[in-house]
Amino acid sequence: MFGLSQKELDILRKLNSPQKIQDFLDTLPNNLSKHGDTCRSPRMVLRLKRAHCIEGALLAATALWIHGERPLLLDLKALRPDYDHVVALYKRKGLWGAISKTNHPVLRYRDPIYRTVRELVLSYFHEYILVSTGEKTLRSYSRPFSLKRFGSEWVSSERHLWDICDALDTSLHHEILPAGAKIALRKASAIERKTARMQEWRRTDPRT
Repeated sequence: MFGLSQKELDILRKLNSPQKIQDFLDTLPNNLSKHGDTCRSPRMVLRLKRAHCIEGALLAATALWIHGERPLLLDLKALRPDYDHVVALYKRKGLWGAISKTNHPVLRYRDPIYRTVRELVLSYFHEYILVSTGEKTLRSYSRPFSLKRFGSEWVSSERHLWDICDALDTSLHHEILPAGAKIALRKASAIERKTARMQEWRRTDPRT
């Protein structure tokens, strides 16, 4: 299946719920690569045992796919110099949730309680801040992005998945703020900014 080995499949087959997928991602050190940007396949993530946001989302989507669910990503776009974020989407009883790999205490897992993708996205809005200034930076989000359009070879690829990253980045995105709303945004408080600076993994940690 997907060109994966039996050992790799065994790992993913054990991740038979969004909660188990999230728990597994939480055990992986964050990919703080010293060799530039990466977009590693699920196979590479399983071998190297570390991941950043889109790499974790790709692995999560693969695990959901193996268990008969749609492999869907969601891209969250922010104002520069802040960073975009990518999560894997899932549904339970018609409600949306998200699986997320992040190195910070915010932008994490979402339980399936959201009636629409927009509702889910808005749950991240007040968390998405530029820690240097407190500015709220989340501005747009993609439609649910199906990975099936790329076939399945990417799951076990030994190359970085830049084609998927680029396609997600350039896909149709919906604006969050209505016209004129930017001037009304209050900056995050000092305690919020302090919390957002926390990191789970650092370069000095083993295997990061």
